[in-house]
Amino acid sequence: MKRRKIVVAAGFCLSFFIGTLMNLLFVPGFEHHGERAHRYYYEKQQRVADSFQFHVDNFAPAATVAEANREPTVPGGLQDLQTQIRERLDEVLRYGQRQARWVGPGDAVRPLERRRLMDLERASSWDSNKGSEKNDNKHANAPSPLSAAEVAPPRSPKHFTNEPMLGCSSIDNVTNVQYLGSGYTKAVYKAALNKSFSVALKSVDFGGHDMENCVKKYGSASDCYRLASFKIVKEMTLMERLQHPNILKLYGYCNQDSNDIKDTVTAITELGSPLEMIQLLQTPWEERFRICLSLGRLLHYLAHSPLGSLTLLDFRPRQFVLVGGELKVTDLDDASVEETPCSPATPANCLLEFPARNFTLPCSRGRCQGINEKRNLYNAYRFFFTYLLPHSAPLALRPLLDRIVNSTGELLWSTDETLTHLEKVLEIYRNGHYLTNNTQTYKTEYKRVADASIAGENYRCWPSYQHDGCMLSVYNIHEAIGVCDSHAQCRAFVLTNQSTWTGHQLVLFKTGAAGMSAANGKLTYIRLAS
Repeated sequence: MKRRKIVVAAGFCLSFFIGTLMNLLFVPGFEHHGERAHRYYYEKQQRVADSFQFHVDNFAPAATVAEANREPTVPGGLQDLQTQIRERLDEVLRYGQRQARWVGPGDAVRPLERRRLMDLERASSWDSNKGSEKNDNKHANAPSPLSAAEVAPPRSPKHFTNEPMLGCSSIDNVTNVQYLGSGYTKAVYKAALNKSFSVALKSVDFGGHDMENCVKKYGSASDCYRLASFKIVKEMTLMERLQHPNILKLYGYCNQDSNDIKDTVTAITELGSPLEMIQLLQTPWEERFRICLSLGRLLHYLAHSPLGSLTLLDFRPRQFVLVGGELKVTDLDDASVEETPCSPATPANCLLEFPARNFTLPCSRGRCQGINEKRNLYNAYRFFFTYLLPHSAPLALRPLLDRIVNSTGELLWSTDETLTHLEKVLEIYRNGHYLTNNTQTYKTEYKRVADASIAGENYRCWPSYQHDGCMLSVYNIHEAIGVCDSHAQCRAFVLTNQSTWTGHQLVLFKTGAAGMSAANGKLTYIRLAS
């Protein structure tokens, strides 16, 4: 019996020793690839967070981001979806890592926006508020310290540039919510903050093309949402990086759980009016020129942006809005700073293809020279310049405008040259140098009546600032007389106290003076019988 016990004990010790030895000999000497990817992307995200005000973990928690970037272990088509999520996140991180190279002090918006970005970088309150929000289970609380009460009453868009960015609490009690439209990925709504200041709210459209097709193909609503939401995150990233008067302003964002999806993202942006090209063709030339000048300034900035030369891959009128007459780009999720690689052996890589014609650009230092800038410029020509610039322009300006249209249509100019010529047209028009016969003595005489206006007596002309009348802008009284003389119906005109963005005065042209009455500050000119 004693011998049996000794044998059993010896066998137990031997088996324990052999098991320990096997563990020592065959323990893995490397990290699992998924864990390594998890740590790589997490550390990369943390490095970006140190230097970039948009912390991606606000929009997708660290564990979720890491999981999205882990080597796919799911079977079938979900591997492709995980790869797409990983690539899109990488794109956002790349834009976040790029350091802004602020231009000189000549740009009026730079000092204010630079201060704003510095304040945001110093204050890590977004992260802390996001954490406290989750701890308190109050998903409607904003990740920003700004509350709805603190922004009341909002004064203007510029008011917000000096304040912390808006968050969920700022849009908790929005009113007058209106659906404006949607594209492949996003839905856009108009909403009023404190009943007095309107903003646009952008979020992933759960019934949109991207979400529907993705869910139908992969069957994972949460992963499909994550893929789509990174488009909004990219757009917000670019709005913060690219501060320019012709890029829509980002006021803030809301990050909360909704529709059984964690961390849904809503961007809060400046509100603009959509472009209606048919309507634009009926507006006065001065307003159409303003749109083209705005576009020229935008393209010049994008060609020399802090992120490099940036192209708008989805360049259509619907990607722009009007804010106070200024054109602004609103959709940046398809923007790119990647320049096409090339070599002398692959000249076809530098082919710019458009529906009407193609261009082959030179290959320089392994990249297609100016391809991003040229793509933007030709799209500006075919969608805007060719329709809006020459028609009904002052006669003296038409040769200059035709040259701008032809040169951009042939890609003969860079954005620098294009903007220089557009600014030259502005200077000529603003200073009245297009009036070649400014000192001309007109045969028709007019009687000047101070502090008087004419009610009614309207007729229509094109293009007019007034739908049911003839209201045009003029540089001086001589131009107004010339316009009235050229209209067979015109028998009088009234100089209003309104002016356009160039300083030209608005004038109402009338068929007669029967409805004349007293009106302080207005001047009426009545055509005398010849």
